[in-house]
Amino acid sequence: MTGSSARVLEAALERIAGVDEVGRGALFGPVVAAAVVLGDEAVQQLTAAGVRDSKQLRPAHRVKLAQHIRHLAWDCQVGMASVHEIDRLNILQASLLAMERAIRRLSPRPTLCLIDGKYLVPQLDIPQQAVIKGDQHHCAIASASIIAKVWRDTLIMRLDQHYPGYDLTANKGYGSAKHRQALSQLGRSRQHRQSFRY
Repeated sequence: MTGSSARVLEAALERIAGVDEVGRGALFGPVVAAAVVLGDEAVQQLTAAGVRDSKQLRPAHRVKLAQHIRHLAWDCQVGMASVHEIDRLNILQASLLAMERAIRRLSPRPTLCLIDGKYLVPQLDIPQQAVIKGDQHHCAIASASIIAKVWRDTLIMRLDQHYPGYDLTANKGYGSAKHRQALSQLGRSRQHRQSFRY
């Protein structure tokens, strides 16, 4: 095998996962992470389609891009940590746990994980690199942020039917004025984070 052929094969075998989470600052519901593995062609197409940090996108555009990402990705998985785990572990450790769960669902295993932020995922037996503001620099991380955001928003809107009165469809579990007012009137539900200050 020539040197150039070996490099092509090596690139083909390389599976880099972008990993991000959403919901760390919410008062209600789980923290959710996604892990996305993209090929070079998918990166080009998704970048052209406008994939970037999920917080910079309108909800309808996020949903459309999430469908596009799932169609083009080599693999795309979601993991979460429950409200109980957030209260027991703290939000940082729960976020890292959600990331680990998403990564471990990928098949085959990635050869490298690019983790958004400054913390690595503990006890992960896969090479990883923390990337501050990674969703601004890596399409796979931005794609993970979109997948996680759309998945979590959909979950919170379903939970709104079971926990009415907190305006969850509008605030997605974050501390809006209406949400905080409802908390003062209704108190906390089972899906509110007991360890957070309100």
